[in-house]
Amino acid sequence: MFCDELKIKLIAGKGGDGAVSFRREKFVPRGGPDGGDGGIGGDIIIKVNPQLNTLSHLTHTKTYRAEHGTNGRFQKMHGKNAKHLILEVPIGTIVFTADKYQQLADLNNSNDEFIAAKGGRGGRGNASFVSSTYRAPRFAENGEPGEEKEILLELKLVADIGIIGLPSSGKSTLISVISNARPKIAAYHFTTLIPNLGVVDMTKFGGSPSDSFIVADIPGLIEGAHQGKGLGIQFLKHISRTKLLVHLIDGTLDNTKKNYQIINKELKAFDKNLAKRPQIVVLNKIDMLTEEQIKEKIKELGRIKSFQISALAKTNLKQLLFEISKQLIKLKEKTPPAPAKKPIPVLQPHLDQEKFKIEQIIQKKDHKIFVITGQRIEQIATMTNIINPEGLERMYHYIERFGIQRTVERQHAQFGDIIRIKDKNIPYRQ
Repeated sequence: MFCDELKIKLIAGKGGDGAVSFRREKFVPRGGPDGGDGGIGGDIIIKVNPQLNTLSHLTHTKTYRAEHGTNGRFQKMHGKNAKHLILEVPIGTIVFTADKYQQLADLNNSNDEFIAAKGGRGGRGNASFVSSTYRAPRFAENGEPGEEKEILLELKLVADIGIIGLPSSGKSTLISVISNARPKIAAYHFTTLIPNLGVVDMTKFGGSPSDSFIVADIPGLIEGAHQGKGLGIQFLKHISRTKLLVHLIDGTLDNTKKNYQIINKELKAFDKNLAKRPQIVVLNKIDMLTEEQIKEKIKELGRIKSFQISALAKTNLKQLLFEISKQLIKLKEKTPPAPAKKPIPVLQPHLDQEKFKIEQIIQKKDHKIFVITGQRIEQIATMTNIINPEGLERMYHYIERFGIQRTVERQHAQFGDIIRIKDKNIPYRQ
């Protein structure tokens, strides 16, 4: 099965909880706190594997979860950091948000990778909170949850050459004789249901290794393809990254020029820039034509320069491949070098600029609930166990430090009111 678009849910690993522990040894009367920190949760990394050419291996599940970090232990033992979950994708994979509103990454090289979901921080053990004035803390942080998100993966095949043409024009035969691709070939329309990629080794045709290139056989297009007819838009997008198009025309069909124009109209309707892409026009199946018929076809194409070949009989293939190689070299010389990729920043909750805001004030019969939002304060609330009295005191410390206390007082907070942060209800105190 070929898959070139896939929506998946990612859940990065939760950080391990910090430990509450006190050193107890026979001859150490004042051992003190020795609870270790929790391990870091596993990231989910999307990484290119050049051997892949489809996303179908990721379709067996809709949700991918990374491992959790392990909890801290006594004697200041740090919890084990979780292994990262690596999802391998083909070259040419683009990562979007689930609604496709924002592009997150374009994995266009063999060594590209992208941290799609960041694992949670490990909670600090009580040994981390010891100070000169706080000698015996009896609380530890909970591990931070990992990032959770939905993403859309879209594959656009990366090839130098795209072979296009109407169904049964001989595209699969051509790619099979010039490259290492082995597509299905049969005498009926839409035999090719998935794009085929192949490497053309020019040394086999008398060229140099540097002249070799990658070619893609794009499944047959028909009139109305840009509207989804036939195999439609599903494969038109794969042509967008090719540098040069080889437009194959079936020489045994009538209306040679009209057939040529049908494909070009579809390219233009789908993407105007795609229609301007350089093309090499190739008249195929000349082994089934007489010399007079070939001349008529060339005359019908008029000013459109064309190569006459037989992919099946391997006639004139060498001349065609050297022309392709020559044009590719010219195109590469004209193309400016791509700017160095800037690493995509991974946004951490604690780097949020806005400390907090009052999202909502819920009026109850005898009290009010102040719903507070803000990434940093939500992170602190998530990692703090407010059932523990010392953990609750820590939350009051941050409520005061962030200015939440002053803000709710301006909203006439009274005894009995609630400050709600994330899923934690903290009683207001004056």
